[in-house]
Formats: sequence, structure tokens, C-alpha cells
Amino acid sequence: MSDGTGLDGESQITLTRTINAHVDDVFAAWTDPALIEQWQADEAELDAFEGGEYRFTTFGDEEDAEDHTVSGEILQFVENQKLVMSWVHKDQETDEDDLIFVLEILFKALDDRTQITLTERGLAHADPESRIFSMEAWSAALENLAEVIE
Repeated sequence: MSDGTGLDGESQITLTRTINAHVDDVFAAWTDPALIEQWQADEAELDAFEGGEYRFTTFGDEEDAEDHTVSGEILQFVENQKLVMSWVHKDQETDEDDLIFVLEILFKALDDRTQITLTERGLAHADPESRIFSMEAWSAALENLAEVIE
């Protein structure tokens, strides 16, 4: 898997990775709830079409006992090419939704490999610490994806 990480201004990050799997399989790993549960969330619901909704929950653990839920809408869905999602985090303390960012994932077939370009845009990246946190979190998620699918 290649490493292409970068900061694109104040409110955006972009990561590019190549995964040793066919584009059909990589796209399915982002859109099939059963596969999402193998690498990204403990519970996943996703309507795999433009205008569909999704909800991902990661259960708390010893370090952070709180469950974390993100949800949103599928803003664009082009099979095996592009997935754009609004990304909303539910604050457990206030029970309010906060739009954190829009996530765009581009899929490019490279024979039996797939290049993923993930771009995250939003208010969450108004400071360097949040951008670094997101970059590390998405890098780890893409590593998990590669381990599951390769």
C-alpha cells in the first residue's frame, strides 16, 4: 500500500492509498455494512445509493468507554468510482448532531489494485491538531481496510 498523505489548506485533508484488491471489492468494503463492520465500525447501516443514509457506531473500550456514532447522507454514489458522504457526529453529552465534514472517496482501478483518494473537508480542520488527528485516524482505517481485503 502506498503512502500519500497531505494537508490541503486549513479545512481539508487528502490521503491517497493503493490497495492490492480489485476495485469491485474495495468499493464494496465502503458500501456493504457487513464488510464495513470488519474494518471501520462495530455496527454499520448504509443505504448504498445517492440520497441514502448511513449510521456507523464504534463501541467504547477501556481507554474511552463512550460509544461513538457517526451518521449522514450519501451525497454522491457512482459505483466503483466515487462515494461522497456527509459526516455527522452525535455528541453523547448534549445529544446534538454536529456536522464535522464531508468525506469524498475516489476509487481508481489499477488492474488488480485500487487507488483510493480520500478527501475530508470541514470545520473540524480549522486547527492543526484536528487535521493531524483525522489524518492519523483515516490512515489507521485504511490500514485496517487493506489488512481485511488484501
